[in-house]
Amino acid sequence: MESVKSNKAVSKLTYAAFTALTAAIIAVCAWITVPGPVPFTMQTFGVFLALRLLGGKRGSISVALYILLGAAGLPVFSGFKAGIGVLIGPTGGYILGFIFMALIYLAAEKALVNRVRVYAAMISGLSVCYAFGTVQFIFVMKTSGTVYGAVQALMLCVVPYIIPDILKMILADLTAARLGTALKKLHE
Repeated sequence: MESVKSNKAVSKLTYAAFTALTAAIIAVCAWITVPGPVPFTMQTFGVFLALRLLGGKRGSISVALYILLGAAGLPVFSGFKAGIGVLIGPTGGYILGFIFMALIYLAAEKALVNRVRVYAAMISGLSVCYAFGTVQFIFVMKTSGTVYGAVQALMLCVVPYIIPDILKMILADLTAARLGTALKKLHE
């Protein structure tokens, strides 16, 4: 009976470590940046990897941890930025949108019985992230005196990133599959 409790404790510790590790991976991915009005980063790769590798619940916790670390002042956002100011700034809605990506994935997780449904859930989450981020971008820019229409904002903040984000989604899925296989072998 003691070994069963011990294995459960090790398992919880292992999952906690992986949750923290994937939050760190998202941060490192944020630092891989191509500058622009809305920086092109690998953050979405990190978010998709966390969800595919850890599942909806732990992946969501990892995403929330990443955002909380940035909000608390650790330089985990694009360009080594940090703080609440980033989250309420013009691009902060996209970071906050990662929570919606994770929650949509979590909500759909029981129905994720094949790759088509997995990708449908990830694309749905990404779409909501885009919508939330774009609405915040328009609002913040308007309050600072620059007015963007919805189409103009989408052309600037979303359209250029659709194909790269889908490629990052596929890469994260493939990476998670390989890592998942390797991790299973470690536990055997």
